[in-house]
Amino acid sequence: MKKFLFNRYDKETLKKRVQMDTRERRVISFYRYVKLNDPIQFRDKLYDAFEDLGILGRIYLAKEGINAQFSIPVENYDALRSAVDSIPELNKIYFNDAVEDKKESFIKLAIKVRKKIVADGLDDSKFDASDVGTHLTPLEFHEALSEPGVVVVDLRNNYESEVGHFENAILPDVGTFREELPLVEDLLKENKDKKILLYCTGGIRCEKASAYLKYKGFSKVHQLRGGIINYAKAVQDAGIPSKFKGKNFVFDDRLGERVTDDVLTVCYTCGKPSDRHTNCANLGCHVLLVQCEDCSKELLGCCSEECKNIILLPEDVQKNLRKENIKNKKYPTHHLTRKLVGK
Repeated sequence: MKKFLFNRYDKETLKKRVQMDTRERRVISFYRYVKLNDPIQFRDKLYDAFEDLGILGRIYLAKEGINAQFSIPVENYDALRSAVDSIPELNKIYFNDAVEDKKESFIKLAIKVRKKIVADGLDDSKFDASDVGTHLTPLEFHEALSEPGVVVVDLRNNYESEVGHFENAILPDVGTFREELPLVEDLLKENKDKKILLYCTGGIRCEKASAYLKYKGFSKVHQLRGGIINYAKAVQDAGIPSKFKGKNFVFDDRLGERVTDDVLTVCYTCGKPSDRHTNCANLGCHVLLVQCEDCSKELLGCCSEECKNIILLPEDVQKNLRKENIKNKKYPTHHLTRKLVGK
């Protein structure tokens, strides 16, 4: 019987199905830049291989490769390894196991074909994207952080680095990876001969960024293999103090994995220490912000009084308001300010 390659259930039904499943789950991510001649056909192959294993998550495919983050019942972990290794393009791909495994991290399996697995804004025809920087294991990266004269660069967006980052890292103040690479190149222009240490969430952004920086003349580019996810697990297993402080932002319902107890930013609403990310409950806004539980309770999960007043309206009025705002390209007028308390 042919499988459905799309979701047939509403969000609440999917959540209930996950909650009723008593199996322990593990969150895994992996990526690889590899040529996929027919990403659509490859997507169908992955659905056949992954759906029966109880996998829930997001997988992006493009002609340039794969970027995956998902959860799987622990009992199927070995079967996943065998299934992945049986696919030539994915054979022996490195699995990044999360530090925290929350059951509700994902509620469905979505495999999507895109133009790129990471939106980097680069013209790949101008440089060799496979000529990447030197990969460092988490413990090698940990030691390299103490070397004199090294330059550490966070390749994530500002909303990610504000809640957690490595000590003394350069934190580009941008909202997208596409904006980041030209800025990083400019910030590092006086350091072309210095040892550059790059890091990101799981390592994929470092792959393309390191190749780009080498193309631009940087001679000593290094990157953290497996990213912060791998580093956090490695230092935890080794029993050594983490040089990454705070939380590692992740792109699922958890919105973060706690690495250390350090709180590096504050609630956007009241200014008290907090690193709790949430989305505004007003679907016409839905802005991502840092907000403490007290303010979230006071504002009914919203980012402002303006949005709070909107969600108190009848649902049909809210829907019509959203449609009208989209039609007129009108957005909430309030302004949220990111407030870093330390680097």
